[in-house]
Amino acid sequence: MAEKPKLWVTAADVARRAGVSRSAVSRAFTPGASITRETKDRVMKASKELGYQVDILARGMIQQRNNLIGIVTAGLDDPFHAKLLAPLIAALNRNQLSPIVMNAESPEETKTSLEILLSYRIAGLIMTSGSLSLELARQYLKCKVPITMINRAPEGDGADAVVSDFSHGSTFAAQMLHEIRAIRPAYIGPNELSYSGQITRDAFVRTTKKLNRGHSVNIFATPGDDYLSGMNAAFEVLTRPSPPDGVFCASDLLAMGFMDVARARFKLTIPSDVAVIGFDDIPAAGYETYQLSTIAQDTSALASSAVEMLTDRIAHFDQPSRTRIVPVSCMMRASHRRHTTGQQ
Repeated sequence: MAEKPKLWVTAADVARRAGVSRSAVSRAFTPGASITRETKDRVMKASKELGYQVDILARGMIQQRNNLIGIVTAGLDDPFHAKLLAPLIAALNRNQLSPIVMNAESPEETKTSLEILLSYRIAGLIMTSGSLSLELARQYLKCKVPITMINRAPEGDGADAVVSDFSHGSTFAAQMLHEIRAIRPAYIGPNELSYSGQITRDAFVRTTKKLNRGHSVNIFATPGDDYLSGMNAAFEVLTRPSPPDGVFCASDLLAMGFMDVARARFKLTIPSDVAVIGFDDIPAAGYETYQLSTIAQDTSALASSAVEMLTDRIAHFDQPSRTRIVPVSCMMRASHRRHTTGQQ
């Protein structure tokens, strides 16, 4: 019976072709390892001829760590998470690190994803969604696997956080509505307050009360921060006896759902009847259909900061936890601009 062809070229195959030891092949592919230029050239030549690729998982098993970085995110179809994921992967690649992306939209999925990633002996973890249970956090820290949270609270020693400046962003939104003289401002956001959600809501309410001399702010809670939640919020908000004339939504998707219902079902004009401001600056916010004024998160800065902090902790694990604040900016578009007396 004819011998089946091998599916993968091994390091032993390269060693035989190059006429060197198996350990020499390993050193040739290990940055900083001791090996002569002549031997390395022979190994690289043989590798190219055979089409050899380093088995990263096998190396990780031997070295107790590899260059794999786990990324836990929620809703890969969510425009903001997609916008954040691209620069995250690019930043990891620039640092010779390989991402393993896990989708986790519930606490159960998050727990399962984290357990799977730990079994790969990953070098680090980036979380853009959910929270890390105390039990799992201890497992990661025991294995000296550093953790960086994006827009989440840090999970204790060994974990860092990179967060957008939600407080300033919400302050900007309150000022934008105040400048167009919205006298019945409202906030629309998820009823389950995340770390960032609480900061966003509280800062908006606090600033609006200050600007409006203590007047109350209507708060409308939604099941989530997606488009459908925004649509449902519009039906609830706009059927009230005194509907708001300016709304700040916790996400752009919420704002877009709200805008579509306001225009199609209630025949309102935006921003003349109701001004709308979102948060995130996803690509669709700039579409002609919406022209949504929003608070822009700098996804490139979030990603580069997260990877920078993670690689630093990989090299120096035992250091105090850190939190880095990434500035936000205002994207002024048509959804909140309207002419008022004394304004141009």
